[in-house]
Amino acid sequence: MEQEFLKLFELFIAASVINNFVFTRFLGLCIFFGVSKKMETAIGMTITFTAVMVVSAALSWLVFFYIMIPLEITFLKIVIFIGIVAAFVQASDTIMRKISPGLYYKLGVYLALIATNCIIIAVPLINAGEKHTFIESLVFGLGSGLGFGLALTIMASIREKLELADVPRPFRGMPIAWVTTALIALAFTGFSGLITL
Repeated sequence: MEQEFLKLFELFIAASVINNFVFTRFLGLCIFFGVSKKMETAIGMTITFTAVMVVSAALSWLVFFYIMIPLEITFLKIVIFIGIVAAFVQASDTIMRKISPGLYYKLGVYLALIATNCIIIAVPLINAGEKHTFIESLVFGLGSGLGFGLALTIMASIREKLELADVPRPFRGMPIAWVTTALIALAFTGFSGLITL
């Protein structure tokens, strides 16, 4: 039992910090740069993104192992996983519009982009490729979602401070955001090799 918990903990840390999708794999950058301007939108996107990630990882695992493998249609996994994610994103879009209309309009187009985000699709593909168990898939999805949220909140806190900083004119806006992301990614490489999965 303790060994299983340790394996799940290592998987969570690896997904959220060591192999962070934004800072080590450089995936999901469109949403990352789009919603990391303000802390409020970063936190809202973190909650939504993590919920979508965990539920889509669970649903994709069930469909892959109980439908696609028995029917021998694993070659359709990308199409089917995109369909699962898109359906759940549409549901979360509707729920957020009713529960928090202010945040819904602040997230704008980036909420719809979750459906085609490469991190959301990468998690079920990695789960299928690594043959994770159901619990491992949930932990990997949770770790990946919270890792993306960690990246968003770090970047949002820095970008809010940069608004008040005296940044040279050529570096204002996206250039300084790219430089900052590169420096954070460089810092995250210090975690590489801590856990090998």
